[in-house]
Amino acid sequence: MRATRPRLFRRFWIAPIADVSAALEARIVQAAQPFRACLLTVLGLLASWWIYVPIHELLHALGCWATGGTVTELQIAPEYGGALLARVLPFVSAGGEYAGRLSGFDTHGSDLTYLATDALPFVLTLLVGVPLLRACRRPGRPGVLGAALVLGLAPFYSLTGDYYEMGSILVTRAVTALDATVPLGPPTLAALRSDDVLRLVVELWQRPAALHLGGTAQWWLAALVVLGAQLLAVVLACATYATGACLARRPRSPDG
Repeated sequence: MRATRPRLFRRFWIAPIADVSAALEARIVQAAQPFRACLLTVLGLLASWWIYVPIHELLHALGCWATGGTVTELQIAPEYGGALLARVLPFVSAGGEYAGRLSGFDTHGSDLTYLATDALPFVLTLLVGVPLLRACRRPGRPGVLGAALVLGLAPFYSLTGDYYEMGSILVTRAVTALDATVPLGPPTLAALRSDDVLRLVVELWQRPAALHLGGTAQWWLAALVVLGAQLLAVVLACATYATGACLARRPRSPDG
């Protein structure tokens, strides 16, 4: 029997929560030694995170290059292998405020390149993370669950970073199409594109002049753009997970 539209709508929003809950139940709660299973899950999570951070950032750089952009600096913290990678890749520098950040790149004015730069790392979520997390709904090795949580939930812990940035690209692009009637100029719209929405909100509140805002009306419009971009980020993250779930779903047999 096919799922009704309301059920599909609910599944779109709650599937990640349901899958994580089922995986924790199967791999930890029902394990013969729950404490040991929990410990192995945490160790798997930490190890996977340490490996995932530099790969994630390198995929940002690859997304930019592959779609016609240029990369000048990719910051990776030393504890994530930044010093080692800097020896073999000239555009990598060890350090920065974040675990990793593509701090120097040029999309040459292409929003498609910008989106590809942000989005490419989440191919790992689609092809590996979500299928792995859904597989963890069955009993098995708890260490694998740690890796599944890192890869499968990447869009959700990137909501204020990469996914906000993708949302802001799309929302500011839409506003640009209305710029004859919307009093927000290109400098402001460019400033509202960010990979750190929390810092952007602080700047919007404390230093609106830095965002080229000329008055109260522009401030409120900018705030609405940021809010709209963040809401769109949530939709995009859920859509990413839903797409991964579709890829993970095996075809049923004719009698199945």
